[in-house]
Amino acid sequence: MTQLRATLCLVLCVGAVLSWPTLARGQHNLVTSFAMVRFHLFRRRQVWLPTLWGWLILLAITGTACVLAGRHIYTLLAPNDPAPRARILVVEGWMSEKELDQAVAVFRRGKYERIVTTGGPIEDWVELRGSMTYAELAASYLIKHGLDATEVTAVSAPASAQDRTFLSAVKVRDWAAKQGLALEALDVFSRGVHSQRSRMLYRMAFGPNIDVGVLSARRQNYDERHWWRTTATAQSVLEETIGLLWTMCCFHPAPPGSHEEMWGVPPSAAYPER
Repeated sequence: MTQLRATLCLVLCVGAVLSWPTLARGQHNLVTSFAMVRFHLFRRRQVWLPTLWGWLILLAITGTACVLAGRHIYTLLAPNDPAPRARILVVEGWMSEKELDQAVAVFRRGKYERIVTTGGPIEDWVELRGSMTYAELAASYLIKHGLDATEVTAVSAPASAQDRTFLSAVKVRDWAAKQGLALEALDVFSRGVHSQRSRMLYRMAFGPNIDVGVLSARRQNYDERHWWRTTATAQSVLEETIGLLWTMCCFHPAPPGSHEEMWGVPPSAAYPER
């Protein structure tokens, strides 16, 4: 019995020695397979990069484009492009007295039949807070400075989470519909570099069938050709450029007449469940 056990142990040892190369090759193949899988997770690609002259040319083109954009950005943001058939002049009521004086002159020079002032609740002036809107304040100023009361209409907007200019445009649109006015065109009078964005938002509110023109109020002590030389002008230009880009890419108004179009939020957000 003891001799039989010794013989079996000897056979097992010899078998293990003889089978080791095969096991080693199997382990090697297993490691190689894992390495191949890992290798296929990456790919070698050839990337073309500009040379020194290439970088210089790219920098020259970029610099020229920036200079040209800087010199013409004010004209782009503050255009004067009235609609030929406009008979209504919309004036944004939050502007200063000097700018409202320009609106009076524009109204008298043009073929307008009515001037509409817009704006929401006044929050900056403590004595007027809650008692008057910018639309009403501007209308009162225009009447005091020579316009007939029958030619001026204040269309106020409520406090809302919606973009204020777009909400004012919606209120003007709804006012015109209630009055039974078949609008073909209108002009928007706004402050300087805010004008282009106002025009874009009015176009969104009124749709493609209404020709929306724009007129820009010129601000005193503003060097429009060299706007980057003063802090106030540079800040206005940069802010309105960012605002215009945001409006173009990120502002998507809700369907006309919806709750979201007026208030900027769905009903569930405006009146959360308790």
